[in-house]
Amino acid sequence: MSKAFIASVLQDSMQCTGVAAHQAAGDLMEAIVTELKRNGGFTLPSFGTFTVHDMKERRALNPRTGAPVQVKAGKTVRFRASPNLKKAV
Repeated sequence: MSKAFIASVLQDSMQCTGVAAHQAAGDLMEAIVTELKRNGGFTLPSFGTFTVHDMKERRALNPRTGAPVQVKAGKTVRFRASPNLKKAV
């Protein structure tokens, strides 16, 4: 799913201009990122839960050469689908 697809759905459902729908889609993306940074996660009822998890530094293999490399510590976002979403899919 892309930002353009979300904007298209918003434009159809709200019957607004493409520019307004694209702005709304951008605002939605910004709100999600802001909430993840501020609270470390959030839940969309009947859809699922997004959470931020810390990843430890680890060793991995370069797939091209097979050489071991160090992967720096960082953060990742995980998603857990709600039971309603699982039933719908």
